[in-house]
Amino acid sequence: MATSIFLKEDNLYHTAEQRLAKLINSKQDALLASSQVGLEKESLRVSLDGSLSQVSHPYNLGSPLTHPYITTDYSEAMAEFITPPTENINEALDFLRNTQRFVYGELEDELLWATSMPCVVAGETSIPIANYGNSNAGMMKTIYRRGLGHRYGRVMQVISGVHYNYSFPESFWPIFQGIEQNTDELQTFISDSYFGLIRNLQRFGWLVPYLFGASPAVCKSFIGGEQSSLKSFNENTYYEPFATSLRMGDIGYQNNQEANSGIKANYDNVDAYVDSLTCAINTPYDVYKKIGVVVNGEYEQLNANILQIENEYYSTIRPKQLAGSFEKPTHALKRRGVRYVELRSLDVNAFDPLGINEEQLYFLEAFLVFCQLHESPVITAQERIHIDKNELATAHRGRDPHLHLYRNGKKILLKNWATEILSAMEGVSEFLDAGTGQSSYSDSLRSQMDKVQDPDKTPSARMLSEMREAGEGFFHFALRMSRQHQKYFTDCALPAETKREFVEFSRESWKRKEELEAGENEAFEDYLQRYFAQKA
Repeated sequence: MATSIFLKEDNLYHTAEQRLAKLINSKQDALLASSQVGLEKESLRVSLDGSLSQVSHPYNLGSPLTHPYITTDYSEAMAEFITPPTENINEALDFLRNTQRFVYGELEDELLWATSMPCVVAGETSIPIANYGNSNAGMMKTIYRRGLGHRYGRVMQVISGVHYNYSFPESFWPIFQGIEQNTDELQTFISDSYFGLIRNLQRFGWLVPYLFGASPAVCKSFIGGEQSSLKSFNENTYYEPFATSLRMGDIGYQNNQEANSGIKANYDNVDAYVDSLTCAINTPYDVYKKIGVVVNGEYEQLNANILQIENEYYSTIRPKQLAGSFEKPTHALKRRGVRYVELRSLDVNAFDPLGINEEQLYFLEAFLVFCQLHESPVITAQERIHIDKNELATAHRGRDPHLHLYRNGKKILLKNWATEILSAMEGVSEFLDAGTGQSSYSDSLRSQMDKVQDPDKTPSARMLSEMREAGEGFFHFALRMSRQHQKYFTDCALPAETKREFVEFSRESWKRKEELEAGENEAFEDYLQRYFAQKA
């Protein structure tokens, strides 16, 4: 297989080039063909007029506490669809498609909102917090969400996204470790390698909102009548002319107290990451003390610490390990290392009924492989500041042809840096294509390069263009797309056998929930104390 020529300016990509050449020389073209992909798509249920649903999660969809594939996120109105890990991108998309077909078959006079940003939000009290039942595990999930509402506001919590889960094949790691001439215990090497990927994803992660951001505008109801630096698109819509993903900007969900509390996750390695989050979970914070934990006999948050639990920490990508039913995620990481990564910076693709498409997934896999192969030193304090600035700048002004980002302490035009990275990915894409016998990865890469050369081809630009041509604000655009997507799912009937499987998933989930509630005799206060007292 011929390799592509990497750009040599400042010799920035030589490490990735050398590692890729060694992988190619291993004569195992299909080495990454069994990588595993999983998807999680959040989607608000809305009434036919576009207002947030006030109806509980439909019973026929199963228990959100115990259903493996259909659950809720922050709100009762916020459905989340999860695919099992699969070695085939199209299998993941097919499962996501069938899940939404099934859901639409059970909805009554409701739509699944087609965009990341919510619209007709009648204040905080109009957003019902997700209810997971009376088991201790269920109560903990509900109280955690109640705490999020107090800390950051409920409106911020109903911003939807798509999460992309990825893991390299087990067979990849011994070969890669040999190439690296590394003699560590294998799981240590795997975890350290994933953290290298994570650091590079943060360095280059601004590419994701540039290429796939689909939230350049928001309903004025989202701002709730407060002063905004955003520009007025029309009487009901705010926007930024060059925005890509306002969801990823400073109007989206962030850890607002980071600067005051001094907490930042440390991505040097597993131990540093776990220690930094553990510190935040165990450190009281005066601002949250004022909220109270138990108020008038009711839990308002799990604790008054900087983080209630690990998942509260906002990040564009997370290291993940499967946790047991009563196991902290940080303990799972500490005990068994990193198993996969979860990319969290994807907007819901408003132009695709699934919320994400095949072209995106081919690019994302190649991008993560490139981030794995590229050299990845630890992130310095100054670089961390620049990473955050780059993300915000791209979210708000990513399509500005004059936008400069920070790289190695110096400014570089976004277009030039993006062109370099995508050019450096050509060899990776060809290597992945060789494992499948197709050109899907290279084709997707060319499509992304087109967006870099012509920002009008990005989803964010297309959205604003359609809104202008149709003379509509964000709400009417999103409602129109939601109705189109509803027609897509209802027009293609779910196969009878597939429907029976989803019905059985729902039935079994209610059975497990009832068994869980019936088998408990521990007071919630004791359960919570025991959970936080666990030692790694």
